[in-house]
Formats: sequence, structure tokens, C-alpha cells
Amino acid sequence: MNISEKTMTTGPLVSVIIAVYNCKKYLAEAIESVLAQAYQPIEIIVIDDGSTDGSDQVAKRLLPSVHYFYQPKAGAGAARNRGTELAKGNYLSFLDSDDIWTENRLILQMAEFRSNPETDLVFGQVEQFISPELDENEQSKIHCPAERMPGYVAGTMVIKRESFVRVGPFATTWQIGEFLDWYVRAQEMGMKSSMVPEVVLRRRLHTDNISIRNRDSRTDYVRMLKASLDRRRASDRMKDIH
Repeated sequence: MNISEKTMTTGPLVSVIIAVYNCKKYLAEAIESVLAQAYQPIEIIVIDDGSTDGSDQVAKRLLPSVHYFYQPKAGAGAARNRGTELAKGNYLSFLDSDDIWTENRLILQMAEFRSNPETDLVFGQVEQFISPELDENEQSKIHCPAERMPGYVAGTMVIKRESFVRVGPFATTWQIGEFLDWYVRAQEMGMKSSMVPEVVLRRRLHTDNISIRNRDSRTDYVRMLKASLDRRRASDRMKDIH
């Protein structure tokens, strides 16, 4: 679908949940990329996961366009879970506080739901970029793929609220990869997903990305795989019993 101009579209309420932890310098741009959406109506919920850098002041400057909530630091999974509990929308979506949505993404993704009503969740393409404020030395240390790629990440997903509830909340036991754990469970349950061909998310690469801060936690991915295998074996045993 090609959309050449900003066209207002009225449809079901979409709740956008932005979890932030010490991301003052990027948060305003993230929120503004949601406010710029051609699709309406939307609800923006910012969950401050214990920030100490003034991120709260950035969000509060944009009241009442956003709903701001603070919690003691509990991790991205817990912050997203709280956002889903507060959300009023028929559809849920997510955005990391340092990334940017493309302007027409919700029009594109909600059109996919209308075309395929049985779909539970819709993803889109991701384009990565190096944050422009970094100096040449910092930029040289970051690998930035030139090509866009299918984005099986929280920031590209729009999901029906009832489908999210069926899968359950994000796990809060992982340092990184809580979305991967959630998506594996969604696949195990047979959730139907779709991928639009357009870029819906611009992922910012910088020196303080969570995946960089938490390199030592990458063994979480191995534990997630084991947990998935254990669930499948338990399911197979139950089938054998019956």
C-alpha cells in the first residue's frame, strides 16, 4: 500500500505502550513519532521504569497527549505488562523509548487486520540507523546493516488485545529477550501473524542500547530455548496420556 500524504483514518482504539529507563535524550522523538501517526484514535502510555535522568520531565511536558506512570525499576517486561494492564485499546502496540515509528505504520498494519480478520498480530519491516549525535569514533564501533529486514520485535508488533491476553504477559525473569520468550509462546499457541512489506520502525543504534549494556545476559536466550523445549515435551507427554 502506497500512502503519499497524511490521511486521517478512524478505526478501533490502538494503545501504544512506551517503556522508558533513563532515555531522556531520545524519548521526545519516540513519542512524537507516535503523535505524528495518520491513524486515529491512539492512546499513548509511558511507563517510567525507575528513571533517574529526567525522562519523567520529557513525558510530562507532553501531557495530556500521553499518560505517564512511574514504577520502581523492574525491567522492560514488567513495564510493558503494566502498560497493557492500563491500556484501554482493542489493539496493543509497543515502542522502545529510543526508536522511531514511521508515519503511516498504523494505517498499514490496521489495514492488514481488516483484510485478514483472523490475524492475531501484525509485524513490519525494520530499518536501522546510527544515532546522529555520536562522534566518528563511536559510530565506527557500531555495525549498522544497510538493508531493511523483517522485524520480529516488540516495536513493530500490533496485536489484538484478546490475543495478547491469551498468550499472557511478558516474562520478567529475563535481563534481555523477554519479547523473544513471549513470541515463542505465541507461536506454540498457534497465533496467526502477518508481516507487512513496508518499514514501520526505525531502530536507533547507539552506545547504550540494552543489548549492549546486557551482553553478559545473552545466556538468557539459551534458557529461553530450553524452556520452550520443556513446554513442548510436556505437551507431547500429555497428548500421549490422552
